[in-house]
Amino acid sequence: MGDSPTWTAAPAAAERARSVLAAAWSCAVTAGGGREEFVGAHTVGQDGTVVLDVPADSTLLAAAVCAPRGEPSAVLEFADVSPVPVRNRIRARLWMAGWFSAEGERLTFRPTRIVLRQTSGAVVVDLDDFAAAAPDPLATAEAGLLTHLADCHSDAVERLTRLVEPDSLYGAVRVQPLAVDRHGLTLRIERARAHGDVRLAFHRPADTVAELTERMHILLTRASAASCPRALQRQRTDGDG
Repeated sequence: MGDSPTWTAAPAAAERARSVLAAAWSCAVTAGGGREEFVGAHTVGQDGTVVLDVPADSTLLAAAVCAPRGEPSAVLEFADVSPVPVRNRIRARLWMAGWFSAEGERLTFRPTRIVLRQTSGAVVVDLDDFAAAAPDPLATAEAGLLTHLADCHSDAVERLTRLVEPDSLYGAVRVQPLAVDRHGLTLRIERARAHGDVRLAFHRPADTVAELTERMHILLTRASAASCPRALQRQRTDGDG
C-alpha cells in the first residue's frame, strides 16, 4: 500500500547527517550521568566539529573541568523535525558519541561514533565521510520552503499527487510536503490509521533556491500532464458526499 518510504536519488548518510546538524536549532547532551538541553548554543565547523557555548553554571562545563584530562565523554542528540505539521514529525535523529574539551565557556566536541536514524532504519556514519561531507545546500532554507509550499500552494501539492502511484494514495486523507533537498521532494501521505512517504526525484540536483524553483516547475508540468489518480478521485467524491 506504499507505506514504506521510497528513497530515490536520496542524499548519502554522511550528507544527511551533516544536514541534520546544520539545520538543528537545539541539542541534548548526556554526560557525567546528567542530561542538558541547549537551544541556539551550538555552531558547526567545516569538518563537522561541534562547538557549544554553555552557561557558566552548566553541569556539562563542570564535568569538562573536573574530568580526568579535562575531556569527558558525552553523547549529543539532534532531532530533525518536520516544519510542516504532520503525523510523526521527527524525520530523523542524529547521535554523536565522543569527547569534549573545554576552552573557557566553549566546549569543543570530537565525535568517535555517529549514528543516523531515519524511517528507513539506523546507520553508522563513517567518521571520515562525515568530516568530508557538506550539508545539503537547501538544508537551512528547507523550513521556509516547505511551510510556504504547504500554506500557500496546497493546490500544487495536490497536483503533485498525480505523479504518485495510485496504490500509494488509496485511502489518503491528507498529503503534505515532508522534506526537500537538492535531490527531490518527499510527500507524507496520511491515512486514517497509517501514513507513508513518497519521494519525487528531480531530474538533476538543485544547489540553489532558484534551481529548486525550476525543478519544482518541471515536476508540476509533468503532474499537469498526468491523469488524476483514481484513489484521489474517490477521496474527493467521498468528501463531497
